[in-house]
Amino acid sequence: MQLRILGCSGGIAAGHRTTSFLVDDDVLIDAGSGVGDLTLSEMERIKHIVLTHSHLDHVHAIPLLLDSMFDRAEEPITVHALPETISALREHMFNWVVWPDFTSLPHPDSPVLRYVPMKPGEEAVLDGRRFRMVPVNHVVPTVGYIVTARDGGVFAFSGDTTCNHTLWNALNGLERLDLLIVECAFSNARQELCRQARHYCPNILAEDLVKLNHRPAVYLSHAKPGEERQIMDECRAVISNRKLEQLSGGEIFTV
Repeated sequence: MQLRILGCSGGIAAGHRTTSFLVDDDVLIDAGSGVGDLTLSEMERIKHIVLTHSHLDHVHAIPLLLDSMFDRAEEPITVHALPETISALREHMFNWVVWPDFTSLPHPDSPVLRYVPMKPGEEAVLDGRRFRMVPVNHVVPTVGYIVTARDGGVFAFSGDTTCNHTLWNALNGLERLDLLIVECAFSNARQELCRQARHYCPNILAEDLVKLNHRPAVYLSHAKPGEERQIMDECRAVISNRKLEQLSGGEIFTV
């Protein structure tokens, strides 16, 4: 299974794209601005979008992706998400005010978009790969994902979260974990904001990483533009017993 990092930033600026990961060539995990770097032919291969939550930096490419694929898609693009996330998309995005409702276009019997609600703990099995929802701690209903390849390789993505037990308990229940992508949005100087917005900063992340029994490669995501170096330095200062790297976008992993 191949994982390509299209976007991993907590904001936009030159060279920064918000969260979106491409699994093999047909599944997106979140759909931030990184989707816009795909070619039309690459977009045509996307069949599924697996969402962590409803915040704009994780979903805002969906309408434009569908618009680009409107006359090209041979079957609907399926969005797998929490019911609360789907409700937010229906009410605030695909509402005929911000964007047309693509679940009824070009025809209600053959739409370009369809939704599949999921509950935490459930798995979406997509062509042999398993995407398991794990509830996490954010300001809106949010999940992370444990993704298992056809041959058993496993990676996990925290989604947006702060201190929690649910993610780490789920990870510790795995037989293997090859790669962990975890958010760390702010530097320690903004620790109080992290607690209010329910994100990690290095000190809070360090408190949670000690819960993890596995020893995967750990990559940091979702840093606010301009704070990447400081966040990485602070993480290495308080997390000295793990291999840590920071995503910058464009990385390709084989799991």
